[in-house]
This record gives sequence, structure tokens and C-alpha cells, in this order.
Amino acid sequence: MTQVVTYRDEHFAGLDALWREAFPDDPPRNRAAVSVPAKLAEQPDLLFVAVDGDEVIGSIMADYGGHRGWLYSVAVSRARQGEGIGRALVEHAEAALKARGCLKVNLQVREGNPVTGFYAKLGYEMEPRTDMGKLI
Repeated sequence: MTQVVTYRDEHFAGLDALWREAFPDDPPRNRAAVSVPAKLAEQPDLLFVAVDGDEVIGSIMADYGGHRGWLYSVAVSRARQGEGIGRALVEHAEAALKARGCLKVNLQVREGNPVTGFYAKLGYEMEPRTDMGKLI
């Protein structure tokens, strides 16, 4: 039975494998070995995994800085896509953000990623924004 739970250290190997499958082109700074310790240092209760028994089959990271929430690293194992796991992860993270007082959630999708249809079904809309970033 699939459950969404707060991340624990015993989930690391499964999460790392999931991210390598889901995000093969991510830069090293986005790998689990970097991102997970950083998340555990700040709002560790907003890192969730979907598990089936001991197997990590999905993940989502949320963040809330008091102004708006963000969703990151939403992933579902290719073998388990289409089972509602992604929806369950997003709804779980949204509920956790709402409980903190969050009124708006943002997420970013890389250009060309076909997952935008999934998010549209969950009520997310394209917004007229220019995304800018800087490595420091």
C-alpha cells in the first residue's frame, strides 16, 4: 500500500535512486547528496516520500518562506506513474504548506518537460513571469 510520509534517513538510498532515474540531467548541486542535507537543515518536515513498503516510489520537497510556497523535486518512479502517486504527493505538500499559512504555491518546470499537463489537471496555471537565476 502506497503512503506519503515525511522523509527519514532510511529513505536516502531509494530517494537517490529515484532522483537519478527522474532527473538524469540534473547538475550535481541538485543531487540527493547535496539537496537532502540542505533540506534537512531547513524545514525538514517539508520533505516527503511516497513509499510502498520499504520502497521509495515518489518524492516532493516543499518550501515556505512566509510569502509563497514552492514545490521541488516532484518525482514518481517510471514504473509507478499513472497510479495517482504524483497527485497524492502534491496534495500532501499543499496541505502541509496551507497548515503553515501559505496562500499561493509556485513551481518551475523545465522548458520542454511534458509534465505541465499533469500540473494543469491539479489546477496550476502558466503565469506571465520571467524566470531568472544566478549561481553563487
